[in-house]
Amino acid sequence: MGCDTGIKPIKTVHLNENTSNNQQLKEEKKMSSTMVRQEMPKFTIDAYDAKSGHFKTVSSEDYKGKWTVVCFYPADFTFVCPTEIAAMNAKYDDFQKLNTEILAVSVDSKFSHKRFVETEPLLKGLKLTIGADANQEVSRAFGVLEEEEGVALRGRFLFNPDGICVAQEVQADSVGRNVNEFLRQVEAWQYATKTGEVCPAGWRPGKKTLPVNTDAEKMAGHVGNYITIEEILS
Repeated sequence: MGCDTGIKPIKTVHLNENTSNNQQLKEEKKMSSTMVRQEMPKFTIDAYDAKSGHFKTVSSEDYKGKWTVVCFYPADFTFVCPTEIAAMNAKYDDFQKLNTEILAVSVDSKFSHKRFVETEPLLKGLKLTIGADANQEVSRAFGVLEEEEGVALRGRFLFNPDGICVAQEVQADSVGRNVNEFLRQVEAWQYATKTGEVCPAGWRPGKKTLPVNTDAEKMAGHVGNYITIEEILS
């Protein structure tokens, strides 16, 4: 069922040289271009911890068992990027209350990250850790690398404690993302995971959910008898 709450990982299809052309085409069609329902790619990279002011190494292992946001941005010393990082930082405590970790990533070096944080006024008081994907392998693994330009798109991914991606947002570089909307999605995903219910469009804590875990047959084809468009948009 398309709206059930069980999140299962997509099996990755591995192709080999002995695969026939027809079989290879069939298998390629099964492969997904989205990170959703896939496991977090394994990685280890250098990073700048803005909270401590020191360099460190971070890896995918650090985020096992945690709700985690991995947020790619094109480059340091650009224009939209610091506004996004500052917005995420402004909501840092809200994400922490939701037991959600944040890792920002760009292809810049850890030294560039340090200088960026130290000189950009918007980033004063930054608490985030910024990963240095200098060899571009992490951006490529997440499917957000612009190969010709050698920078990442604006890709933001939410992983549940099982390490499965449940939400992603990828944009080109001219328009920044909305941190309030993403925070709302984190709240919705955590609620749905905890209760087995599903969240309608625009759901926020305290609003009505859809208890398909108990009333699936009764609700199918009759959602409008349970929730109105006015309630959805309120």
